[in-house]
Amino acid sequence: MGVSEGSPLYGRDPVLRSLVPRLTGLAYDERSRVGREYQGDLPVVLLTGHHGMGRSAVLEELAARYRDRLPLAHVRAVATDPAPFPPAPADGGAPTAATLVETLAELVCALAPALRRRFPVLLPGLFAVSGWYHGSGEQRDAACLWFARLLLACRLAGGDENALRHAWATAVEGRLEAVDAEADAEWGRDAVTAAVVAEYTERHQPAAAQEWFRGRFPRGADGQDPLVLLGEWFQRGGDYRHSAEQSLMAAFLHDIASSYGRLQRWNREPWPLILLDDAHCPPGQHFLDLLLEHRALPERPDHEELVVVATRLGGLPEDASDAVRRDLPDLVKSSGWQRGGLAPSAGLLAVPLTPLSRDDILPLLVPDWPARPLHPYLASAVHSLTGGHPAVTTVLCAAVLDATRRGRGVDPRDLLELSARDGRPVTEALLERLLPDRRQRDRLTLLSLARDSTAAEALAEHLRLQGPDQLPANSATDYLEEQQWQRLTPPDQPLVTDALLRTLLVHEARRTSSRAEDGRSWQDIHRFLRMHHAQRGESGEADALRHTLAAGSAETVVAMLTEEFQSEKDAHAAAHWLLCLQYAATAPTPPAEEWTDERMQIALGAHDGRYAELHEIERCVNRLLHALWHVSEPHAEPDPDMCKAVGEELAYLSPRHPSWHAVLGQAARNWPAAARKRRPFPISGQ
Repeated sequence: MGVSEGSPLYGRDPVLRSLVPRLTGLAYDERSRVGREYQGDLPVVLLTGHHGMGRSAVLEELAARYRDRLPLAHVRAVATDPAPFPPAPADGGAPTAATLVETLAELVCALAPALRRRFPVLLPGLFAVSGWYHGSGEQRDAACLWFARLLLACRLAGGDENALRHAWATAVEGRLEAVDAEADAEWGRDAVTAAVVAEYTERHQPAAAQEWFRGRFPRGADGQDPLVLLGEWFQRGGDYRHSAEQSLMAAFLHDIASSYGRLQRWNREPWPLILLDDAHCPPGQHFLDLLLEHRALPERPDHEELVVVATRLGGLPEDASDAVRRDLPDLVKSSGWQRGGLAPSAGLLAVPLTPLSRDDILPLLVPDWPARPLHPYLASAVHSLTGGHPAVTTVLCAAVLDATRRGRGVDPRDLLELSARDGRPVTEALLERLLPDRRQRDRLTLLSLARDSTAAEALAEHLRLQGPDQLPANSATDYLEEQQWQRLTPPDQPLVTDALLRTLLVHEARRTSSRAEDGRSWQDIHRFLRMHHAQRGESGEADALRHTLAAGSAETVVAMLTEEFQSEKDAHAAAHWLLCLQYAATAPTPPAEEWTDERMQIALGAHDGRYAELHEIERCVNRLLHALWHVSEPHAEPDPDMCKAVGEELAYLSPRHPSWHAVLGQAARNWPAAARKRRPFPISGQ
């Protein structure tokens, strides 16, 4: 199975090839039966993870593998309704649903053609809850289009979809002509519900559905049509609507169970497979809540064995304490799930989609063998940069292969300079996927250069960034928290706390701001941030130095560090000096058009001649700063010579300060090893 740029599926085999086949009874990639792990009570599988972890890709792969082999529905929940009953995607992707009723309708449309009993109980119930406000032509046409699709899917009608929609709209309007529905809007909607139910009853005689729904209402409602009452309760909202929705879910599961008679069960015919993407959105979450509530009943009236695999952005819901959590390797032989009580969340089997390992990445870089030799540490560099993030990893590996095929050698430090398959810069393509909101993405690209929320807010004000209803930096952090990138961003921490996302944003700022105007250039932004931190005094010194270095003014940083080294006598100041040195060296490099990377040559003394007028201490600090700057890049393999140079320069400085020699000597021994192993630089006294 190949891995495409948009389908990060490496490491997902325990779900694809083990768990789902044991739930469905069908093998993943061959037309054969396998033993089912569960009979009578199945867990709802919930795949969790952040953007780009492969949640949607897993469902797309399952849909491709199991379509036409069993009844299958693939639906994506959405947070808001873009259009009433939107058309099916032209590209064949999963249709969207913005309400519980739309979700059930999409499931009916997808599953009905493959089932023998075509939802005789649920279908009338869906018609009953679809009333519109009398006089609203848009709502009427959307609902009647929905009616047409449902009837066609269940083979209760034939012909053209639009013709059927028009026929239903005309028929219902005809029934309403005799009713004065204008006096009271709510009563008018009840009249629409009664007219829809009457029309459905006349055409399709839903006696079985009426009898089934009658048992869902109190005895005092015996004299009313239960379908009309279902619609009225649904439109009333609150507890009434929740009860009506429980009835709709029960009807859905009843129809599924009734589709499998004794013969089908004896022949082990596979039950339907539902793939529900983005179940963290309200309609998806609502569907799962009702399904889990029903399955948690002490005495379930219908023992359907519906297989449900859903995805959720982020982790488990806060109220899912009884869910069973399993890591991917745990699923190879058996999930080990067993219902642990009557809480609805006990019916969940949560599977976090974890990052790829370093060993997963090398096959992505050398898919064909023999392959053109790559940089020996390129796989390690990709892992260091991405942390194993599947989507980013697969895009970068594809970009490396594309560059290699065109004859370009790729060094670890070149990874973010590559182009995606569509020709765009790789960071632009990745950020568009990871941060879908363009306005917030553009805002975060600039604000990611700030140290913390305070600095980001000052920068936003300086750049005159506009926020919707609040301060721009607060709006940006709210967006990141909403998108599950972080939680409760501390005001003294970076605006973007995820290391990968921050690296991509900073690089995109470097790529785009070098040619920006109106004070938004790379130099202008770092100049402003340096001044912002310099006003804080000693507490802002390290940040001011870092922004100075990011702007390319290494000479200024060296001069300030040297002056403090030569003038400060307090022994306790050594730790502060080392902290400023180390933190300044984490500065992002300036845009390539404005700066030539000579850090390695300077660190190894090759350019000492151009600094001949400087004191030897200052030349040493210059070499040390550039060596640290070189080894501090997050995705580049630390160069052994640079690590060694860090220790040698600190060892040179140690005996040349009257009170810092012990602290500097310890750093000279410990920092080279920390650089090689990518560990924090230890500072004595911190």
